[in-house]
Parts: sequence; C-alpha cells; structure tokens
Amino acid sequence: MYPVSDRFLARLAESHTPATEVLLFLTDGRVLDIPHTGGQVQVDGAAAIHRTCQVTIDDPTLIPRVPSDQLSTYGARLRVSRGVYYGDGSSELVPLGVFRLDDVGGDVNEGPVTLGGKDLSIVIADDKFTAPYKASGTVVTAVTALVQRSLPDVQVVSTIVDIPIGQKTYDIAADPWAACQEIAAAAGAVVYFTADGTCLITTLPDISTATPVWDVAAGEGGVYLRANRAMSSANVFNGVRAAGENTADAVAPVSALVVDNDTGSPTYWSGPFGRRPMFYSSPTLITTGACTNAATLKLLQARAPNASGDISSLPNPALETGDILRAIHPDGSRELHQVASFTVPLSSSGDFPISTIAAKEDA
Repeated sequence: MYPVSDRFLARLAESHTPATEVLLFLTDGRVLDIPHTGGQVQVDGAAAIHRTCQVTIDDPTLIPRVPSDQLSTYGARLRVSRGVYYGDGSSELVPLGVFRLDDVGGDVNEGPVTLGGKDLSIVIADDKFTAPYKASGTVVTAVTALVQRSLPDVQVVSTIVDIPIGQKTYDIAADPWAACQEIAAAAGAVVYFTADGTCLITTLPDISTATPVWDVAAGEGGVYLRANRAMSSANVFNGVRAAGENTADAVAPVSALVVDNDTGSPTYWSGPFGRRPMFYSSPTLITTGACTNAATLKLLQARAPNASGDISSLPNPALETGDILRAIHPDGSRELHQVASFTVPLSSSGDFPISTIAAKEDA
C-alpha cells in the first residue's frame, strides 16, 4: 500500500469530501491542472498494462483540432491523484498513476470530453524490437536495460535478490514489456509501474505470512459495505514444472517441479483435487533455483482462481495489487484476502469494489 498517515486511513471511514487532482503534462512543457467532473482509475494485477484511467472534463478546447494541438497532445501524460480533505483546511493526496494520454474525445462544442490513458508500461510495450535484441546479465540489469531503452528517465526499483539469467535473443517485433515479465520470472518476481510512476521489480507477498495492510471491517467506524465469495476449479493448476535450456551459454537442461503441498488446501497435489500440472520454459532459466523461482510464481498465479472474493468498501486510493487485506464480516468472522484488482472513482459517489484472490480464513 502506498505510504499514508494513520489519519488518512481513519478519515476514509468518516464522512468526508474526497480530494482529487488531474495534471496534464503537454509535450511543449506546459502543465495544466485539469478541472474534472468524474472518471476512474482501474488497477489490475493480472493485466499486462497494470493501470488505466478515464477522466471526464467539461472543457472541449482540449480536443486536438489543428496540427499544433496534436503535437502537444500526442505523447502527453496525465498524473491522477485522489485523497481526502480533513475539514481543517488541510488535505492528503495519494497518486493513482502516471499515464500516457492515448485518447481524447467528446462533443467539440459543449463537451463533455473524455481523456483516456495507460500507465507507462505501454510505452515499453509499443516500442517493439526493430532488430534482434539480446538480453543477458542479471534479472535487475536486464529488466532495467529494457525499461530504460524506451524510458531513459524512469527509475527502476528492485526489492528482490538479484540472480543471473541465461542469454535470450528476442525476435524482431517482439514485445519488450513481455520480455521484462519473462526475465523477472527467473527470480520469481513481477514487474509493474507503481502509482507514482516508478517501475518496480518485486515478489508477491505470501498471504499466509504477510501482515494485512488494511482492515475492511463492518460496523461503526468501519469501511465494509458487502462481500461475495466464490470457488472454481476452472483453469486452476496445482503444480508447475519450469524448465530451461540455453545452448548460447552452454548450460545443460535444468528444471524444477513446484506443487501445492499444503495438506489443508483444496488443491493439495496429492488430494482429491487430483494432479493438474502446467508447464513453463524459458532460456533465461539456467539454474535449478531459477526454475524453482519461476515455478513458484507461476503456481501462485495458476492457483489464484481457486478461491476468490469481492469486497465492496469505502474507497481507499492507497491500495496496490498484491496487498493483503483483513475482511471482518458483520457476523464477526474474519478472512484474509489478496488484492487482485480494483477501480478508484474520481467522484464522491459509488462503491469501491475490490476483487481478491486466495481468500483465506484469518485464524
């Protein structure tokens, strides 16, 4: 979760007016504070592009009409924030994302106008290789090189234990952002752009050991509105075999099988669910440890649909996918949930639905 004050979290459960801000950074250097009437930011940990936004404004003059308008708009960026007013004249804002402005449209005379954008990973994804590209070195150095190939000024932050990767040459027209994900998997990690526009290489927290960052509680002083719970075995796997072979580095084939070995799990490898393995391979995997890392990450993702929850609460713009929440239901029962996706409104109305994975009872 994005760092916020205790006062901020307490204020979310109180009646308050949300503070929102939308800044438009044009390519000619101008920065416009955009008066807006609504919109939303969608955050989805399973999507290649982690964050997207739509912003509604009344001013139709922002619709590009002549080449000079188009030049200043194409490549422009949006920075969207939401927070709270405290009622004493002060406020606290939380970033919701830095976005490349991709769409502008609406009634040219009266408005409204909708601005649409995607987080900065789209810049990397769109910058397809025009010549064969060789990735090598370590996870962090290889991912950083790919990110800064398209965005030289972007900060890349890593929280992982860095490891070597095998060389891999990516073909012409291949997606560099997908390459980042493949390389990070060797360390059991994911790569995405955070709310403040930083590129982060990190591992997902373990729901069984991580400390919840927020209580979604029913009752007085709580933010809980309602919740659903579901189970499904569709497209669920309980084992992953990851393998690597790299002739360029003269590395012999390596592999590792990681399975759900929790006897209390409904997808236990040796239980009634049965054995349902999936397979993953990449020349970036050159050690058994790297194969284990990748298989562990893929197993976490492959088991995700097994247990899911949907919590609707008062909006918390500081959340991030992967965060662990504690839901406290009206009957007092408690569950731990890992955030999968959510949508933050830029208006004061509307619920805040949070889709979660790996819902687990909190002992």
